[in-house]
Amino acid sequence: MKIIINREKLMESIQHVTKAISSKTAIPILAGLKIQASANGITLTGSNSDITIESFIPIEEEGIQFIDELEAGEIILHAKYFPEIIRKLPSSTVIITTDENLQITIQSGHAEFHLNGQDADEYPQISAIETDTNFELPINLLKNMIKQTVFAVSTSETRPILTGVNLKAENDHLHFIATDSHRLAANKLPVNHEISSFPFEQVVIPGKSLNELSKILEDTEDKIQISISENQIAFQSHHLYFVSRLLDGKYPETSRLIPEESKTVLYVDTKTLLQAVDRASLLAKDNHNNVIRLQTKEQQIVEISSNSPEIGKVEEEIEAEKIEGEELKISFSSKYMIDALKIMETDQVKIEFTGAMRPFIIKPTDNDQILQLILPVRTF
Repeated sequence: MKIIINREKLMESIQHVTKAISSKTAIPILAGLKIQASANGITLTGSNSDITIESFIPIEEEGIQFIDELEAGEIILHAKYFPEIIRKLPSSTVIITTDENLQITIQSGHAEFHLNGQDADEYPQISAIETDTNFELPINLLKNMIKQTVFAVSTSETRPILTGVNLKAENDHLHFIATDSHRLAANKLPVNHEISSFPFEQVVIPGKSLNELSKILEDTEDKIQISISENQIAFQSHHLYFVSRLLDGKYPETSRLIPEESKTVLYVDTKTLLQAVDRASLLAKDNHNNVIRLQTKEQQIVEISSNSPEIGKVEEEIEAEKIEGEELKISFSSKYMIDALKIMETDQVKIEFTGAMRPFIIKPTDNDQILQLILPVRTF
């Protein structure tokens, strides 16, 4: 195998696939990075058996030449040292050659490295998943759906199903739902095609997989194809193929958690509330749940406060756009509120309360597709 390639383009692909490589894998060959040269370009592959990422570099695209010379072949490279070497090479062009003894030579400028490779035949075969469930979404829309839900997945393995995001098709909408049992983040998207062609009731995608996918994808209106089989989901864009296993088990029914009526409703500026909660959280960091208190007052005033006996207390009043219904005092985790407000891409939010000990809902005032739910904390 021989490749003469643009170093920057190669580095970009390496950064994508190494997100799927772990040194702690039970299959030693997966600790390596696979590079495969064929007639029309090179494919890099990284996998940890939960996630597999393939990145393709064409010889040329849109008049830009990425690869100057190409001889077919494939080899497994050391995933720790190979990326570091490529990153620090002195020239913009890299020459990679291999011999029959699986020895790799990497040249750039006056630098020359020799690495031991491994036989690519030992690498597990990555095949496209077989399914009739295929649909497309704009990449920027998918990234938004991930951003607005994935932060709420559980980080505890006591209930593994909650470490994933639930994806389901219902009432001509695609739903993304995440919960750690203390809060819930949901987003829905109207879909144009026939929803009944989805044979699955629901699938649960590991939060870690979605986080890595979101980091790799660029913000663009280009489409990404999503394919779902019984135990895997694949995302395919122009030069990227990303496969993740799905989590086993049934996701809990979350719709019954969402209150159908409210007793107190606040309309408040998102940024003003976020900054006030953030300040109140400064003195709440030492208590177990970063708990702060919200209290409605007369003349559309909302008081945000926090009290830590060992440290001190903070009180701040902000003016709401509108307060409807009963007076309210409620305590909750400042972290959960900050997380929820940060993903609201709107100037104003509507917060619906059903009482001091009932879950409350946060929504953008101009978008009913996004919903955040937080459970209050008992402080008395």
